[in-house]
Amino acid sequence: MAEGLRERKKRETRQRISDIATGLFLEHGFVTVTIADVAEAADVSVNTVYNYFPAKEDLFFDRSRGVVDRLSRWVRGRDAGESAARAVLRELRAEIEAVSPCMGLIEGYDRFMRCIEEAPPLRSRLWSMQQELQDNLEATLREETGATAGDPLPGLIAGQICWVHGTLFVAVGREMVKGRNPDEVSREMLVVLDDIEELLGEKVLNYAVRGAA
Repeated sequence: MAEGLRERKKRETRQRISDIATGLFLEHGFVTVTIADVAEAADVSVNTVYNYFPAKEDLFFDRSRGVVDRLSRWVRGRDAGESAARAVLRELRAEIEAVSPCMGLIEGYDRFMRCIEEAPPLRSRLWSMQQELQDNLEATLREETGATAGDPLPGLIAGQICWVHGTLFVAVGREMVKGRNPDEVSREMLVVLDDIEELLGEKVLNYAVRGAA
């Protein structure tokens, strides 16, 4: 369905507020910048900002709205004969090869990470997002495998897959905060991902294999 004029204007306003806020946070620090500062810079009211973003942390992590569902999406979209873990490994490898900003492979990512490190509310929100990511994946694995509520395996497998995802992000972040070139880091992270895959056991790698249609 085509996007209406009203919806387009709302989307554009939301994005403009988010972009302006991000610039202010990176320049002055998350804790220092207030919602009033964002509203003034975006030439909107404080209430307008809150209408789009209930909390200041939502402004900072606006581009990460799809992160908490990404592993579940990848698992649900896995190919026939492919397990949950191998689907995630494939998708992560594709993003690293593409030097994707979604993996932090972008100039200026060091400023983004430093802003998080200096702001306890952002570190707390990041932890919450990571937990939600794992909870969503566990729920997806239970649904995909038909596991009972008392079966601990979906939760254990979700933890292992999230460890892969989180470890790779930490490795990328560690190199990018040094101000390194994203293409160079990408090549190194492909090797890291291979090393991570070798550490996974067969039970993890062969869990939730999708049958042929």
